[in-house]
Amino acid sequence: MKLGIGIGWRPEIAAEVEALTGIDWVEAVAENLCADHLPGSLVRLRERGVTVVPHGVSLGLGGADRPDAGRLAGLAARAELLGTPLVTEHIAFVRAGGPLTATPRLEAGHLLPVPRTWDALEVLCENVRIAQDSLPVPLALENIAALISWPDEELTEGQFLAELVERTGVRLLIDVANLHTNHVNRGEDPAKALDELPLEAIAYVHVAGGVEKDGVWHDTHAHPVTAPVLDVLAELRSRVDPPGVLLERDDAFPPGAELAAELETIRGTLRAAGRPETIRVTPRAVAPASGAGNLRGAGPLAGEPAAPGARDRAAVAQTALLSSLVAGTPAPEGFDHRRLRVQSRALAAKRADVVAKVAPELPQILGDGYRAAFLDYARARPMSGGYRRDALDFAERILISGGLADPVAQRRLTHWWEDRSGPRPPRRTARIVRAARAVLVGK
Repeated sequence: MKLGIGIGWRPEIAAEVEALTGIDWVEAVAENLCADHLPGSLVRLRERGVTVVPHGVSLGLGGADRPDAGRLAGLAARAELLGTPLVTEHIAFVRAGGPLTATPRLEAGHLLPVPRTWDALEVLCENVRIAQDSLPVPLALENIAALISWPDEELTEGQFLAELVERTGVRLLIDVANLHTNHVNRGEDPAKALDELPLEAIAYVHVAGGVEKDGVWHDTHAHPVTAPVLDVLAELRSRVDPPGVLLERDDAFPPGAELAAELETIRGTLRAAGRPETIRVTPRAVAPASGAGNLRGAGPLAGEPAAPGARDRAAVAQTALLSSLVAGTPAPEGFDHRRLRVQSRALAAKRADVVAKVAPELPQILGDGYRAAFLDYARARPMSGGYRRDALDFAERILISGGLADPVAQRRLTHWWEDRSGPRPPRRTARIVRAARAVLVGK
């Protein structure tokens, strides 16, 4: 299906997106949409004939566990509601621990890379097939940006994606900004990855901005698209005419005129790279990476379950990595410790940002002290139940640890916690909050 030029729809820029001309389609984060009704802006866009594609972020198809049936049902419901031609997700894991490792469940709060190994590929393929069977429309999966590399990988990015497509028939969402990120952070050549990809499987393309700090590229989606990312887009366009190209922006939203200018730059890049004299056909490389063996026949064929023990091995490895990132346990052997620290700080900062969005009253109550207080809390308390639960736990920790020096802020935080905690069995936190409230009322 030909999608055309699109932009990521976000509530913060809903009006700006509606006002843009020449937009063929939009993409909306699936978890930000209700399963039974749409925001008015998306309703109006659909009435104009604009396609809306739901983009999931929480399935964790690269994780050791099989996909959660409830999450799959929710994504399917949103696909039905939108009348979309496809849904998309990521090749990543987002949680670890639990029954497979007999350890507490940990949430990353962000997308983490899976190792490009045959074991990881087998688990991913089985999870993808489960998801495909549960969804009413085709599924496309996105390559992610990474700050860290797994040791002892057996496949390149392109080989891994090609094998995934071969075994499952899944389509690909190629993020050229992520290819650039992995070039800076992991030394991977975007052109080589494009040479190895099954280009015919591309459903559409993401383009986004980022920033480099101390030799590390951060895929922020909060900065303008840079020239190197546009160069990767041109490399892709010189090989294939993608069905759709979409501009992503998730934070620090600029005025509508700046979004329109970025979209026009993307159109210009596609036009220039798509001229007949620039298009070339490059044979897709199939030679294995060092130690990879024969690409064909090295693992299960389509429809076969993962090899015995693959899930258990994935669970142990992913839990060890995530625990080191969010709980301060020792780093697994073979990882770059400096990069792990960068990733750990990035996860905590992302967590603070999202909690501030889902519970905006907290930074209002805490003022300039919010971020430092939250990062201090995050170091001692891994996330285990989603961002809204995280916001409540953060407020509880402040109330338990002595509260706030400002009595007005203390009163506001106490009321906020009580209003949102809901009925549940009494526990130490509840008793402390009630006692604090009694003291404040007495004043």
